[in-house]
Amino acid sequence: MKSNIIYLALIMILVLLGCKNNTPNPALASIDFKRGELLLCGDGQFGELKFSLSCNYETRATFDMAVALLHSFQYSESEKAFVKVIDADPNCPMAYWGVAMSIYHAAWFPPSKEDLIRGSSVLEIAKGLSMDNKQRDYINAIDAFYTHWETLDHQTRAKNFENKMEQLYKTYPDDIEAAVFYSLALYSTRDRVGKDYFNERKAGGILEALFDSNPNHPGIAHYIIHNYDNPILAQKGLETARRYAKIAPSSSHAQHMPSHIFTRLGIWEESIESNLLSASSSRCYTDAAALNGAYFEELHATDYLVYAYLQKGDNANAEKQQLLMKNLRAFYPTNITAAIYPITAIPARLALENKNWERAANLELQEIDLNWEQFPWQEAIHHFAKALGAVHMNDFETVEQKIEVLKELHQNLKAQNDRTKSIQIKQVEIQIKTARAWLSFRKNDQKNGLSLMQEAAEIERNTSKHPVTPGDVLPAIELLGDMFLEMGRNEEALAAYEENLKDRPNRFNGLYGAAVAAKQAGNHEKALYHYTELIELTKDSNSTRPELGEARLFVQQSS
Repeated sequence: MKSNIIYLALIMILVLLGCKNNTPNPALASIDFKRGELLLCGDGQFGELKFSLSCNYETRATFDMAVALLHSFQYSESEKAFVKVIDADPNCPMAYWGVAMSIYHAAWFPPSKEDLIRGSSVLEIAKGLSMDNKQRDYINAIDAFYTHWETLDHQTRAKNFENKMEQLYKTYPDDIEAAVFYSLALYSTRDRVGKDYFNERKAGGILEALFDSNPNHPGIAHYIIHNYDNPILAQKGLETARRYAKIAPSSSHAQHMPSHIFTRLGIWEESIESNLLSASSSRCYTDAAALNGAYFEELHATDYLVYAYLQKGDNANAEKQQLLMKNLRAFYPTNITAAIYPITAIPARLALENKNWERAANLELQEIDLNWEQFPWQEAIHHFAKALGAVHMNDFETVEQKIEVLKELHQNLKAQNDRTKSIQIKQVEIQIKTARAWLSFRKNDQKNGLSLMQEAAEIERNTSKHPVTPGDVLPAIELLGDMFLEMGRNEEALAAYEENLKDRPNRFNGLYGAAVAAKQAGNHEKALYHYTELIELTKDSNSTRPELGEARLFVQQSS
């Protein structure tokens, strides 16, 4: 009899524990959540993880999918997945955490005012729910980013989030997700201009320690690549880059991300393969979402594709990619840097990489359904390309006009007082000095021209690459090599080109410039080495670049 009573009591306890109050909070109705069916191209594979904490068992698969989407920056879909959990279990505090994290998108552009209001409202509901200490710590961590958003700048709030995540990471040393999201927080507060890569090294070390025991975790692989996306650390990310796309094959972003490492290392064939898959996956998403225009991942992948094709001397395929982009007017989302950057970068690359100065001088700014004044950094690329084109055609009046436009755009960027745009400000500064340098040089003031070009190269040496771009439309150090070469200072030209190749290996113009400089300096061995590298680089591209004829002739005569 006693055992039966105990058994019945246990059953009642289990029933009471299982009966959560799923009555929706009235405040939920006031929040404009993203809802709808998840738009998942392919077979819906986004990696493997378990991070449900104490939400209803029935929602755990959806919750884990939402976190996996979050780790691959599929922010719209991750929010929809977290909202599905809220609808099924409105008392699950971590689902609200997930929505707030989806709105933050730590590695991207700062949230809008409307998004900050939404995120704050979501967290107010979450903070009123019953939860354990660990859940409370997660909620408080992301809340640190939203707190006082009206008065604190983005960078300060991002640092507050990082500090909270560090505490959480130390409090729960066995929590994989705490470590992974802490590494993301470190990446979001990195020094965006300098090249010491302190945060990136720290985050990379945390992630690498987790990868062997969690080989299919999408966040670990993804964030290793982001943190190692620079010339100093890129080699450490190569193995991960070759694994990430297989971990999350249904993510267009996951298909693209390996190319960040391939680009840093000059591995062009793998970069091309990666971005062809990414662009195709992105078009699938565009169709599924019935978007009026292109999803940004397609443009982002295309910019990397064009860059890779150009380094192989493959103008034909680069031009084909440009044709896919040139008539686009609408983009989604509209406020993301990566969506607009390729619109000016791709046509500029096609002209400048081929030193087609007439084409560069006659570039026209593409008409889009947005105001170009909102995108001064992207617009500056267009005017910089026109300035370089005009100066090589001795159209000095146009160059002077474009320099003034660049100065105005530079001031517009600085006036935004946004530290997340510090690299953009530096890059436009480099463009201004470069244009001024070549204007002086072409007007026979070689001393001033060279001095300005050296200043531009020095700023570039101390400025990190922007994470959106595969590379500058033309590196300043490479242009300094061009200037030395025209002056007949061949040894200095060779040094500049080889310095450029250390950070930007297997660049077509870098190899060609180094070969020519070495030949003219009488360094036959180095000339042969760089010409041979150029031939090897382009052997499968059916390139018609005239520089290759010169390279083959030199190698043939040498043999």
